[in-house]
Amino acid sequence: MEATLLPSTRFLPTLTTMKCSLTGSQLINGQWVATGAKTMRGSNPATGEALDPRFAPASEAEVDAAMQAAAEAFKITRELPPATRAQLLETIAARIMDLGDDLLRRANLETGLPLPRLIGERARTCGQLQLFADLIREGSWVDAVIDTADPQRQPLPKPDLRRMARPLGPIVVFGASNFPFAYGACGGDTASALAAGNPVVVKAHERHPSVNELFAHAVRAALQDCNLPPGVFNLLQGPGATVGQALTKHPATQAVGFTGSKRAGRALFDLAAARSSPIPVYAEMGSLNPFVLLPGALAERSEPIAAGLAQSIAAGGGQFCTKPGLVFVVGAAAAETFVAQLASQLAGVPPATMIAVEMQQNFCATTGAFQKIPGVWTRLANSPTGFAAMPPILLEVDSATWREQLGLHEEAFGPGALVIRCPDFTDLIETVSCAGGNLTAALHYGAADSSTEVRAVAQALEQLAGRVVFNGYPTGVEVGRAMVHGGPYPATTAPSTTSVGILAIQRFVRPVCFQNAPDALLPAELQNANPRQLWRTVNGERTKQAL
Repeated sequence: MEATLLPSTRFLPTLTTMKCSLTGSQLINGQWVATGAKTMRGSNPATGEALDPRFAPASEAEVDAAMQAAAEAFKITRELPPATRAQLLETIAARIMDLGDDLLRRANLETGLPLPRLIGERARTCGQLQLFADLIREGSWVDAVIDTADPQRQPLPKPDLRRMARPLGPIVVFGASNFPFAYGACGGDTASALAAGNPVVVKAHERHPSVNELFAHAVRAALQDCNLPPGVFNLLQGPGATVGQALTKHPATQAVGFTGSKRAGRALFDLAAARSSPIPVYAEMGSLNPFVLLPGALAERSEPIAAGLAQSIAAGGGQFCTKPGLVFVVGAAAAETFVAQLASQLAGVPPATMIAVEMQQNFCATTGAFQKIPGVWTRLANSPTGFAAMPPILLEVDSATWREQLGLHEEAFGPGALVIRCPDFTDLIETVSCAGGNLTAALHYGAADSSTEVRAVAQALEQLAGRVVFNGYPTGVEVGRAMVHGGPYPATTAPSTTSVGILAIQRFVRPVCFQNAPDALLPAELQNANPRQLWRTVNGERTKQAL
C-alpha cells in the first residue's frame, strides 16, 4: 500500500478532544451556513446504506461568499511570518488527531476502507502538514536571488534586482475519492497552499461529505487557536458540475488543485483556460503506470516478482493512482510462466470493497470492453461479489494489438492489470513508448540483461513518467523532499510539478522581482540584513551573509 509517514508524538491529542456535531452545511468565513435544501447524503459502499446527516449543496451566493472571504483573508496571509504559518499547519495536525476515533469510524462508513489503512493515511496527512511546516520554517524554498546595483556600470547603470517566490491568492482544492484524508480537505494540496501563504476554498468530494466536514471542524478550531482570520479556510459541499465549475470560474480564484478522473480534470482545465484571466489547474488524472520485466529478471526471480506485483495491483482495491496497470514482458516460455504465476497470486487476493459502487461499475465496464476486443485473452476472470466489492482481474494481449487498439489504452481504475506480450526487445521499446504520460513507471532487470538494454528501457520510461522505480513496486509514495508525484499528460496537466513532496508548494506561488526597492518595503527574505538567516544567491554565489 501507499507508504506513509509515522505520526509525530507532537500530534498525540493534547487539546480537549473535539466532539463535533455534523451540520450538513458549508463552512464560510468561520460560520456554518446552509441556505439550500439538504438533498445530499453519503453512503456506505459496503452495503449501499444511505448515511445521515443530509447535506446542502452550496448555492451560487455561497460560492461567492466563500471566495470573497478567502480574498479578504489573503490580505493577511500573504504577509504572515513563516513561523505563524508553520504553527497553523502543526495546529491543524493536532486538531485532526483530536478528532480521535470519530474521524476513523466515519471514514470507514463513507469509504469502506479498513481502519488500519485509515490510521496510516491519517498519519500521512499529519506528516504532510509537518513536512511543510518544517519547510517554511527553514525558508530556502523561496529561492531568494539578489543581484546588487552597480551605478558605475557602462553604458547604463545596473539596477538592484531581488527575486523570490510569493503566494498567488485564493486556491480552490478539490477533494479526491480514493484518498479521503491525504487528498481530502486537509490533504497535500491544502497543506502546500496554506504553507505558501494562500487561503483555501475546498470543494469536498460528494462521496465523503461527513469526513470533509470533520476536517473543516479541525481547521476552524486551529484558526481560532492561532488567532487567524476564519476566511483562511472555507469548505463547500456539492457536485463538481455546479459547485466545482463555479469555483473554477470565480474571478477571485488564482489556481486549482485537483485529483480525479481525466474527464473531470480536463473539463476544469479547459474551463480555467477559457476564463478572461486564465488560471493554472494542477490536475492529477489518469495513469496506466507501465511495469516492465526484462528476461534476466524473470530468469532470476519470476515467482517473487509475481507475488509483489499482485499485491501492488490489488492494494487498496486497485484504487491507488500509482497502481501498475500495464505489465510488459518479453519472450515466450519464461513470460508465460510468469503470467501464470501472476494470475495465481491474484486469484488468492480476496475481494475488496471499492470506494463507491459507481467505481465498481466503471471498472467492470472498462475491463468488459477490453475483453470484447479481438486478441485479448482473459487470464483471470472475476465478477462483483458484493454491493461494491471486486476481486482482481488479469487480461493479456500481444503488443501489436495493444498498439493498434487505442481503447486498450484507457485506465481501468480498480484491481486489475493488462499484460502486454512483446516478441523481442526492439518491439518492447516501441510498445512501451506508446504508453503516454504516467505518474510512475517500473523496471525489473537481472544480471543477465545487458546494461545497454536496461539503460534504453530506463530512458524510455523517463520520458513517460514523473517517477521511475527500479526493481520495485510503484504503489508506495514516500512523502519526502525528493518525491515527484506528477508526470506528462494525461497523468497531470502540469508535468513540471508534483502533488506530493516539498516541490508541491511551487504550484501555488509565482516569482516576483523587486527592482530598486527600499529595504523596508522588501520581504524579510530579501532584506539586506537577511533577518531569517537564509541561504540566498547573491551576485551568483550562495551565502547567508548580510549585505
